[in-house]
Amino acid sequence: MFIKTLLSPFKNQPWFRRLNSKITYEYLAKYVPAEDWHFMNYGYMPNADEPTLKLDKEPLQVYPLRMYHYLALKTQIEGKTVLEVGSGRGGGARHIAATMKPLQYTGLDLAHHAVDLANKIHQLPNLKFIQGSAESLPLADNSVDVVINVESCHAYGDVAKFLSEVKRVLKPGGYFLMVDFRYAKDFELLQQQLRDCGLKKLSEENISDNVVRAIEAEDPAKRERIQKLIPARWQKLFCEFAGVVGSKFHSNLKDHTRYYYRYSFMKPN
Repeated sequence: MFIKTLLSPFKNQPWFRRLNSKITYEYLAKYVPAEDWHFMNYGYMPNADEPTLKLDKEPLQVYPLRMYHYLALKTQIEGKTVLEVGSGRGGGARHIAATMKPLQYTGLDLAHHAVDLANKIHQLPNLKFIQGSAESLPLADNSVDVVINVESCHAYGDVAKFLSEVKRVLKPGGYFLMVDFRYAKDFELLQQQLRDCGLKKLSEENISDNVVRAIEAEDPAKRERIQKLIPARWQKLFCEFAGVVGSKFHSNLKDHTRYYYRYSFMKPN
């Protein structure tokens, strides 16, 4: 409680968000290197009018996989050069690279250990992972067909800078696909940042209920995984972080004090 009170004045500072995100994901990649935990997003339950995802073998984290799959369906991936910013443990990158046949898929993450883990467990000819910052992308101007960002930009110190970097690296006519959440009180700021980024909005969807249903469907398996992989003294904290049923995140989505949205944008020609 003392540490939480001590740190509370810094929670909204850009440098603190960057540092907190890096420390968290470096720790998880280094000390929870389980090859059966490939995703860190909260998951997605598709709508009835969305095409059915058919898999030869349903993975353990099928709802987080669906988050990536249905986001990537917002544009043509086959034959394209794709950059994922905030690729984490690499499960979504592997799914898209393997099933949607991009020419090249590059996953970028701030956490060195996450990049090392992803390169170790996800090896495909058209897939690689590199370390770098979302606010200073190590790619050339007009070099990428599609940028994907899954449940990541809420942790960035400067979201407007990230969006300007997305626009810079996208080719004219390229696509930016994003899913992320915000508290209701902070949602308008995100909307304004997206309006000001210079990309043309193609779609915007509130998927909060889809995420709630995914959390509830995955809950037994997620709790079992936490008990197996996380030391007992950290399990309660990790349950909150992972968004189990009854967690603050799950409750916020249900009572609409937090929103989860899916977007697609295009860089004008």
